[in-house]
Amino acid sequence: MQFLVDSPIGPLGMSLEGHTVVGVRFGAPPGFGSRGPHPAVDEIVAYFAGELTRFSVPFEMRGGTEFERAVWGEIAKIPYGEMDTYGAIATTLGDPTAARAVGVACNHNPVPIIVPCHRVVGANGKMVGFGGGIDRKRRLLELEARVALAHQWGMAHD
Repeated sequence: MQFLVDSPIGPLGMSLEGHTVVGVRFGAPPGFGSRGPHPAVDEIVAYFAGELTRFSVPFEMRGGTEFERAVWGEIAKIPYGEMDTYGAIATTLGDPTAARAVGVACNHNPVPIIVPCHRVVGANGKMVGFGGGIDRKRRLLELEARVALAHQWGMAHD
């Protein structure tokens, strides 16, 4: 099944097998899929509304090299509203010189947003690289920062 989701960062295409998300695509063209209800679509909509900070829908990371899969695993651990660097992930995986390879792996992430590659930034928090474009990355990080602060200040409820 394929769904087209309207979002504040443009249309998103979601590919699902049953209830399992197997792909998220930025800038999905009109006619990509249906606009019907589905738990995965509901969660993406709730995420953009600032009502969801942790996805519960099942997803499957298809493809990728062993290194890419390891990177995706590390990305999935980055908490909502926080960031990590390409270099720190490379170091965690045992090769501090592999920051660029971490960036390539982020770009190959089959389910961005759900596995939050937008939370990976360059050294010193610099906005670099993102398969969906730097503007989308910035907007995703701003959304999460705003919601995380609201939660911290007791102004929001999960």
